[in-house]
Amino acid sequence: MLNTTFRLALLVALSFVPSLALAQSATPGSSLKKDILYRSEEGLDDYAKKQCRLDVHYPNTKGFATVVWFHGGGLTGGDKAIPQYMRDQGYAVVSANYRHNPQVNAPVYIEDAAAAVAWTFENIESFGGDPEKIFVSGHSAGGYLTSMVTLDKRWLAAHKIDADRIAGAIPHSGHTITHFTVRKERGIDRLKVVVDDLAPLNHVRKDAPPLLLTTGDRNMEMTGRYEENAYLWRMFKEAGHPDCKLRELEGFNHGNMVQPAALLMKTFVEAHSSGK
Repeated sequence: MLNTTFRLALLVALSFVPSLALAQSATPGSSLKKDILYRSEEGLDDYAKKQCRLDVHYPNTKGFATVVWFHGGGLTGGDKAIPQYMRDQGYAVVSANYRHNPQVNAPVYIEDAAAAVAWTFENIESFGGDPEKIFVSGHSAGGYLTSMVTLDKRWLAAHKIDADRIAGAIPHSGHTITHFTVRKERGIDRLKVVVDDLAPLNHVRKDAPPLLLTTGDRNMEMTGRYEENAYLWRMFKEAGHPDCKLRELEGFNHGNMVQPAALLMKTFVEAHSSGK
């Protein structure tokens, strides 16, 4: 848990973030490309063509790191967006949409997320980014997708990409058990815990990329969200993973923990980009 001193420092820092980000976004130091189709294979229906798109916000420099960002919404809704406080932070943001339930069922969400990450590996260099500095992150459902694409190597392997090329994963308040929407698709009660091949917990491995797990306050979060992330962290420790950290943001709930978590993510991205 974050101690009180760190919590106060974090709150003070956050009070400056919105104005700083707004000022920086008005400068000519970055560019934005919108609605790029990241799946181009034959046979895509109209819904896939609508949803399988991404935006790229990137610095007008060379060799920058990139965060592939997945929105939350329970795998049933939401829309790609790049939060103002994540812009002009020294890294690019690739914000990707994906198809939702009930139009599709699992594992289509994960397949779309993997396709967006693969697109980034294949194309970010043309924007000036370094393909060896690609991070994956997202909030809630997006955190779940982050973990699945990073830990279960089969999804990126379908695009001939080794998931271990990911420089780091930062799932914010994501499920580590099988997602509640996937359980609902199968007629399983939301309070029944399932850990199967669609659960990040089922893919703990010593050689996974570096991980930063963040959640809101355990007493203010969604049911069990801190505890399941704590269990994932413990299993990585038991597996001998050298670089998995867990940060509980005391005083923040599931919805408002993203902005302070983004400060931790920035530090994580900088630390894991410096030697690459």
